[in-house]
Amino acid sequence: MAERAARLRAFNRFYTQRIGATRQDYLDSPYTLAEMRILYELAHRDGATLSSLSYELGLDAGYLSRTLKRFTQQGLVAKWQSKADHRQMLLTLTKAGREAFAPFDARSQQQAESLLAALPEDGQAELIAHLAQAEALLTGSESDVTMRSHQPGDMGWVIEAHARLYAQEYGWNGEFELMVAEICTHFLKHFDPSRERCWIVERAGQRLGCAFVVQKSKTVAQLRCVLLEPAARGIGLGKRLVSEAIDFARASGYREMMLWTNDCLHAARAVYEQAGFTLRSEEQHESFGVKLVGQEWMLKLDGRK
Repeated sequence: MAERAARLRAFNRFYTQRIGATRQDYLDSPYTLAEMRILYELAHRDGATLSSLSYELGLDAGYLSRTLKRFTQQGLVAKWQSKADHRQMLLTLTKAGREAFAPFDARSQQQAESLLAALPEDGQAELIAHLAQAEALLTGSESDVTMRSHQPGDMGWVIEAHARLYAQEYGWNGEFELMVAEICTHFLKHFDPSRERCWIVERAGQRLGCAFVVQKSKTVAQLRCVLLEPAARGIGLGKRLVSEAIDFARASGYREMMLWTNDCLHAARAVYEQAGFTLRSEEQHESFGVKLVGQEWMLKLDGRK
């Protein structure tokens, strides 16, 4: 834990130095970083209370009150009585306050764009994805994540994501990419919406994961191609995907659900076991350029033993 905390602190030092947050004249502004955050929040709200700002920014109420009093005296902030609750005073930036804040807001935007511009397109996407993952892990929230049915273009992403991630994480070769492409092709050619489904996981329009339920037989559904980008891991989405798939299979009248995986996929296997799947068989094989142990897992959907 100590080593991890030290690494997190090192990143904090790196990033605050990189954007100049430790400088007295951050963004060539007469305001401190805390004062800039206060101005930012007021600029992007119709009205805020002292208590809500204090809570959300983590600022001492006394310090915040003194700062807002100074901003009010400078003509940057105005306050008025809330119509909904006359006991509350709402705060906002005045026209002069917005004009004073706008140049610094623009510089901050330009600074962020400059940092991204130094990276290739895929590097920018990877960075944003990891930032989203960090935020989700620290907040413990998946509320901004959605799941939808497949649309044109999704299968290309499914193939690319599987090939890229399994090559990076397990060293699998192009044979695996070909297998996923064949799965996606068969799914599109023979898709039966009453018995089969593909889920695409998204956050802010960015694909983060997928899962398929396909018909193995009239009574057996097969769970396939369950995948999450690194940015979507660790917040319960794997469990949610598998649960959605099981519920769909059960509602579609299947008696059992099966899946095929490999024993090296430890996190996925843990999710399957927690969902009630049991290991039926396993066999050594050499595929995708590596030696593996393939496993077949089964789940009863109708309550029978």
